[in-house]
Amino acid sequence: MYTMKDDEIKNNIHDEKEPEIDTDPGDDVVFEDNTEVTGADYAHKVKQLKERIKELEKKNTELLDGWQRERAEIINLKKRDEEGKKEFMKFAKEDIIGELLTVLDSFESAFKNKEAWEKADKNWRMGIEYIHSQLLSVLNQNGLTIINPLGEQFDHNRDEAIENVVVEDESKDGKIVEVVQVGYNLHDKQIRAPKVKVGEYKK
Repeated sequence: MYTMKDDEIKNNIHDEKEPEIDTDPGDDVVFEDNTEVTGADYAHKVKQLKERIKELEKKNTELLDGWQRERAEIINLKKRDEEGKKEFMKFAKEDIIGELLTVLDSFESAFKNKEAWEKADKNWRMGIEYIHSQLLSVLNQNGLTIINPLGEQFDHNRDEAIENVVVEDESKDGKIVEVVQVGYNLHDKQIRAPKVKVGEYKK
């Protein structure tokens, strides 16, 4: 049976409004819908928006600066890593090259003994000299260079003096008059000092 209470219930259902849901949990400043903002309220809202924009610009600048710093650090780290690898590869062969120096010393000893060397067969000598030049060429390509300071001023940071030799020429005083054993550099590093005899002038 239809009653007035039924109509009242229906009307109450239609009159109820759905609860509003805040879809913006942030603190952004917005103008409410269907609200006329004028005068002091409008100026206040504009001021708030400008302040919010400045805050966001500041945050954006900070984030950009941080990203650029991190990117620069990564680039520098990669460069240092590459340089470290190159430096390691430079001297990774130092041990084996150091062992080959004794072979070069044997060649040098043979060449210095001119009397015995010239008695050997010419074709054999040419073959040995060619092998020696090949070995030197390969070692040079890997950064090895000879230190032969004959005639130069003695340098205690570079040379190893094994004997002082009296000289009559004053201009040879303190100069290297004989290289007993040549030295070697590997790239920019000295791996063996030349053994030398140094002139000593005495009045």
